[in-house]
Amino acid sequence: MDDATDTPDAEPGASTPVLAPRLRDQRRASGLTLEAAARRTGLSAAHLSRLESGLRQPSLPVLLGLARLYGTTVSDLLGETAAEPDPIVRGASMAAVPAGGWTYRRAGGTGRAMQALRVHVPARAQGGLVRVHPGEEWLYVTAGVLELTLGERAHRLAAGDSAHFDSLVPHRLAAGGPDGVDLLFVHTLMQSETSALCVVPREPVDTRGGRS
Repeated sequence: MDDATDTPDAEPGASTPVLAPRLRDQRRASGLTLEAAARRTGLSAAHLSRLESGLRQPSLPVLLGLARLYGTTVSDLLGETAAEPDPIVRGASMAAVPAGGWTYRRAGGTGRAMQALRVHVPARAQGGLVRVHPGEEWLYVTAGVLELTLGERAHRLAAGDSAHFDSLVPHRLAAGGPDGVDLLFVHTLMQSETSALCVVPREPVDTRGGRS
């Protein structure tokens, strides 16, 4: 991508003094070359080099993308000291966040090695997507029926059923009924070049044979 796509970023001088070296250190800690990091964030390697040298200041969308890539937060990149995480999560205060047809609510603390979510999967939402990424996943069905495909095996999970699996195994989650399915979902947060969620299309698996 040429530098013309990078023009929304701010001119030098407005960046915090710690941002440029933090961008460079986080990239190196993630095991990414300049070219690999630039490619995965839609930037040119030359532009990312200028960001890491303090010659340019990233726009907020670019900063968010880099934080996601490096498995950290914007606050951390800016050198802000994070407060001690509150161990209590009040369900009533957690806003619903729609993404990709699903609805997520945070159910755990931030800045931890695991992320806990409450998830609602509507019928026919993302039903043809298969995910592959490092880490582990644990889920528990609280309402409805989940159609879970792990590798070549298809399972039907009802309320009260759970699953714990290596997420490098190709997996697909879909609602097994018209009202969707509600889950408690916990997964590990991995910081590596392959930590981004990998999604590929796949033909739906016939699960009419009943629960495994």
